[in-house]
Amino acid sequence: MFKKIIILVFVFIALVNSIVSEAVSGKAEIIKLPQHYDDGKVSIEEALLLRRSVRDYKDMPLALNEISQLLWAAQGITNPLGFRTAPSAGALYPLEVYLVAGNVKNLPQGVYKYKPKSHTLVNVIKGDKRSELSAAALGQSCVKKSAAVIVLAAVYERTMKKYGQRGIRYVHIEVGHASQNIYLQVVSLHLGTVVIGAFDDGKVKEVLNMQTTEQPLAIIPVGKK
Repeated sequence: MFKKIIILVFVFIALVNSIVSEAVSGKAEIIKLPQHYDDGKVSIEEALLLRRSVRDYKDMPLALNEISQLLWAAQGITNPLGFRTAPSAGALYPLEVYLVAGNVKNLPQGVYKYKPKSHTLVNVIKGDKRSELSAAALGQSCVKKSAAVIVLAAVYERTMKKYGQRGIRYVHIEVGHASQNIYLQVVSLHLGTVVIGAFDDGKVKEVLNMQTTEQPLAIIPVGKK
């Protein structure tokens, strides 16, 4: 009798967890991004020549296809085996990409997480979080004045499980690769950006509702020059 009660309890708990999981996943708004392109008109040499850090942006919206291209440049899939635009030690891909949308056509304001495999955005938080993110970035106004902000975070354990403490270095190298990809794509789109490393980690995680295993490494505001 006691064993039957225990089994029923476990079944009930499993059922409740299943219902909660389905409810949470059902609430997640998924946005399919426009198809990225791979035939831009700006050469890699010209993009390297023109790459600069830009902190002043016009009060103009970005197009959703521009957002699509930027996110693909950061961590997009480029091979059926799952390889991405930025190299990764052991192909372990520790980076997570967040988008803080403030002034993007056909995209409600909010915090989104980029899913490279499906090239989609998953809504994390609704509402404009640029001001809060700017405060977390020690009051840097370019974050608040940008049309959108890309935030690169990392789950160190993905790389460290294979490379140990050396993996920390590999993760930092990788975020540099992804950041430069964004810089060069920004030039190709005739936009402006800057990579910011000065911020309060805890506050950034709170603003974006990051998972405990994720650590923010770079804040990258983007806007029209």
